[in-house]
Amino acid sequence: MRFQDAARDARAVVYAGIQADPQVLRTATLLADATAVQRLLARAVMNGETLDPAGWRTMFPTLFGPTATGDADESARSEAILEASLAVADRGEQVRSQVRGALIEEVTAQLLARRVGAEAVRRERRILFDGVPAEIHPYDVTVERGESAEAYDCKWGARGINADVLHQLDDARTHALDEEERLAVALVVFDARRSCDVRLARQTAPHESTALVSLETLDALAGDRP
Repeated sequence: MRFQDAARDARAVVYAGIQADPQVLRTATLLADATAVQRLLARAVMNGETLDPAGWRTMFPTLFGPTATGDADESARSEAILEASLAVADRGEQVRSQVRGALIEEVTAQLLARRVGAEAVRRERRILFDGVPAEIHPYDVTVERGESAEAYDCKWGARGINADVLHQLDDARTHALDEEERLAVALVVFDARRSCDVRLARQTAPHESTALVSLETLDALAGDRP
């Protein structure tokens, strides 16, 4: 089992520009330290619902104003997350979708780096096995270490879970076993666990050995391996 950078085709070049957007890094850094409720706020806002800032503050009273729970730093973080999320929501539909995808990948990479170190976390990598055709699409985030490796596919919402994604993850895991290597595979979905479970229940592709990290459990990436 070995890793390789994805081909620098037109898609990769365009997406690299999205990933390098300063707004992606800033928003991801805020969300990496956010609470589950703050992340829920960010998801709701970035889905493009037409509410002004005052409307969002009313919908999430525990994060803002006199009824907010937590200290002043948390209130300030909530305001920063709201501001950043509105900036993403204000983009056109196509750009917003690309930014959200890059955002959850960056959050995943930042949280993994807290556990394994930034040098072990890579983006847009292919995994190669002897005698097996290489996958066309690279894995969003990988952890590459001598004793074990991990591969993550990141989705903004549960609708992104499909048979192709599940097959790609499980095939990589089984090919690694064939070479007596260990490869942990997981889906990271910035959506509620219940939505993910409903989507997975409709899938016939193998996913019993694929871990699921949902919006509520993102911090597991920085702790024990999911």
